[in-house]
Amino acid sequence: MKTTAEELAGALQLPEAYPHRPESVGFQQTQMSLLFFAGDYVYKVKKPVNLGYLDYSTLSDRHRLCLREVELNRRLCVDVYLGVVPIVRQSGHLLVEHEGEPVEYAVKMRRLPQDRMLDTLLSRKLATAGMMEATALKVAAFHEKSETSDEVAAFGGITTIRQNTDENFEQTAPNIGTTITVANHEMIRAFTNGFIETNAPLFSERVRGGRIRDCHGDLHAAHICMTDDICIYDCIEFNDRFRYGDVASEVAFLAMDLDRLGRQDLSRTFVSAYQRASADEGIEALIPFYKCYRAFVRGKVEGFKLADPLMPEEERRAARRLARRYFHLAAGYASGKGLLVVMSGLTGSGKSTVAGELRELLGCELISSDVVRKQLAGLSPTDRRYEPFGEGIYSEAWTERTYEEMLRQARSVLSTGGCAILDAAFLREEERERARQVAEQASARVLLVECVAPYEVMVERLVKRQAGNSLSDGRPEILDGQIRSRETVAGLSNQEHVTIDTACDPADLVEEIWRKI
Repeated sequence: MKTTAEELAGALQLPEAYPHRPESVGFQQTQMSLLFFAGDYVYKVKKPVNLGYLDYSTLSDRHRLCLREVELNRRLCVDVYLGVVPIVRQSGHLLVEHEGEPVEYAVKMRRLPQDRMLDTLLSRKLATAGMMEATALKVAAFHEKSETSDEVAAFGGITTIRQNTDENFEQTAPNIGTTITVANHEMIRAFTNGFIETNAPLFSERVRGGRIRDCHGDLHAAHICMTDDICIYDCIEFNDRFRYGDVASEVAFLAMDLDRLGRQDLSRTFVSAYQRASADEGIEALIPFYKCYRAFVRGKVEGFKLADPLMPEEERRAARRLARRYFHLAAGYASGKGLLVVMSGLTGSGKSTVAGELRELLGCELISSDVVRKQLAGLSPTDRRYEPFGEGIYSEAWTERTYEEMLRQARSVLSTGGCAILDAAFLREEERERARQVAEQASARVLLVECVAPYEVMVERLVKRQAGNSLSDGRPEILDGQIRSRETVAGLSNQEHVTIDTACDPADLVEEIWRKI
C-alpha cells in the first residue's frame, strides 16, 4: 500500500504515532517537506516530489537524502541532527521509530528554541551587531575548513553561474505578471548577464584563489539559531550544484535577508566582519551581484508554492506576497537604486491603509507624519491632539518641521539603496518637489501614490476614526480645510505618479501600484 504525503500529514499529527508520546504535535509544510513538532523533537519527512532541481520521487532517494542531510548539517549544527528514523505501518497505523518495514523515513532533530531564531530576534528588534559579528566569525571558520577541490571549484566557473542564472529566468517565466513584473524580469536578466560578461576575469580569479567551497547553500535568518553555540541548520542536501559555490554568494545571501528585514546596518556589519575574518579582499565587488541572485532565487522558490495543491489558500497568498518582496529587492540591487514612495491625499482618503499594505508587500521603511509629528512634540503617537485646522502642532511651521524630519529619515534609508514610504498628506506642490529632490539626490526612484475617495466616504471614515484608536487626529472639519488648500499634482511622469480610488478593494489597489513598481 502506497503511503501518500496527505496520509502522513494526518497520521503523524497524532501523539500516539511517537514512542515518547508528546502532549501534542505541531505541523508545518514546505513545498519539499512535512515537519512535525513533537515535544522536544522535530521530525522532517521529505515529500515524494520531483521539482526538476530536486528529486525525492522514490523511497530509496528520500532515505539516501535524509542521511545526507544529517551528515551535512552536522558541520554547523553538531548536536541537533540526531539521525534518520523509520516510519512503519502496523495494524493500519503509521508509527515513527518502530520496528518493521519502513514505508517512509524522517530526519530526527532536537527542537531549537523559537525565541532565539535570528528572524524572530530581528522582528522583536533584539538582534545586535555583536550577534552578526559572531555569526560572521562562525561562517568564515566554516568556509575555511569546508571542502574544495577541482570538482567543487568547477561550480564557481562562468559555465555553472550562467546555468544557474539562466535556469532562474526560465523557471520564473510562468509567474511573470503574478510574482514579478515583465519590466523587472527583463531588467534583472540584463543586469545579470551583463555583470557575468563584464566580470569574467573576476570569477576566474575566485576559482584560482580557492574561494569556491562546499557551503551551506541556504544561509538566511530563519536558518540561524542564536544559542550559546550558534546553530546554522537546514543546508541544501538535494543538489550539490546549489551548495557548491563562491563563499561571496553565501555571505550575500544572509546580507540580502537582513536588507529584506530592514536591517541594512546589520547587513553591512555582517559583511565587514566576514571580510576581516576571512581576509577576502575580492568579496566586496561581488556582493551586489550575489545579493540580486539570492533574492531572485528566494522569489522563485516562493513562487513555486503557488502551484502546490496541498498549500492552503491563505499560505498561497502569503507566498505570492513574499515572492514579490524578494523580486522587488532583486530589482533594487540590479538597478542600483532605492525607491521612495510618497503617499499623498486628504485626511480620510485611505493613504495610511494603502501605505501599510505597501510596507507589507515591499518591506519598506514606513515613515508616518502622524508618528513623527507627535514625537517632535514630545507626545505618544496614540495621544490625541485636536487642534483647529492650521494651528498648534498642525500649523504651517510644525508641518514644515515634520516633513523635514521625515525626509531626513528617508535620506538615511535611500542612502543604502533601501525603500522608504512617506505617509503624509503632501498636498502642496512644494512639499512633493522636496521629496522628489531627496530621491534624486540619492539616485532613487520616486513614485507618488495619490489617494482619492468620494467626499462622503472620507467623512464616514473620519467619524469612525474618532471613535476608534487611530493615530491620526483627522476629522471632518480638517478635511474641509485641506480641500481648500490642496494643490494639483504636476510635473511627474506617468511612471512617477499613480492615482487610486481607495473606495475600491485595497487588494486591487496594491495590485495596481505593484505593477507600476
